[in-house]
Amino acid sequence: MHHDQPPAPDPAAAKAPLVIIPTFNEVESLPGVVTRLRRAVPTAHILVTDDASPDGTGAWADAAASADPQIHVLHRAAKEGLGKAYLDGFAWGLARGFDPLIEMDADGSHRPEQLPLLLAAVRDGADLAIGSRWVPGGEVLNWPRRRKFLSRGGNLYVSIMLGLRIKDSTAGFRAYRADLLRSLPLEGVEAHGYGFQVNMSMAARDAGARITEVPISFPEREAGVSKMTGSIVREAMWLVTKWGLARRWRALFPRHRTAQIKPR
Repeated sequence: MHHDQPPAPDPAAAKAPLVIIPTFNEVESLPGVVTRLRRAVPTAHILVTDDASPDGTGAWADAAASADPQIHVLHRAAKEGLGKAYLDGFAWGLARGFDPLIEMDADGSHRPEQLPLLLAAVRDGADLAIGSRWVPGGEVLNWPRRRKFLSRGGNLYVSIMLGLRIKDSTAGFRAYRADLLRSLPLEGVEAHGYGFQVNMSMAARDAGARITEVPISFPEREAGVSKMTGSIVREAMWLVTKWGLARRWRALFPRHRTAQIKPR
């Protein structure tokens, strides 16, 4: 059963949370994540955005969607990057009235049992709730020291270059209020890889959003293969450097501001 263009949910479901899960070769981990998510937040709908996974992830998702009206699938023709998968998922969810819209990985590092913490933060007034590893109470599990250093160092660099008062601006477990997403010029998003979360954090900050960081536990993935590569990280650091220099230029020469998503 193909769910690229499912019917709009009924009015009772239209204000339900939508959890967007991008996938590429996640057939080992996705079933467990979906089962746990349906148990943790029974009202939530799930949108799997699959980039034509050759391992059968999309076929598994189609079967799950056929059996559960709260599971949906958006098939994409090719691997286009994390950011594009989320942007397509945002457009799908906003068109159908879901609120809030949640980003979640398929590998199990984002624990479905902690989603209620993000939803509670949105209910308490946050426009963007970020599941943070680096605020008090947050933690990473089974990470080597080098990876901890790179993540903390990368987030510190982002804060210095972009003036973001966010401890974990690269975090990918987050909930957006629908009104915030509608207010953002998403066509101006430049980063479609690792830097996407930083790009969106900037956009939310520049829109005056109320951003709340919620401490989470972040374990290493237990199944499948990480998509993170050195080139993806280098691209993100280059973009952050470019955005930071552009921010300083506009501070010196305000008339050169542009309408794209860039830091103030």
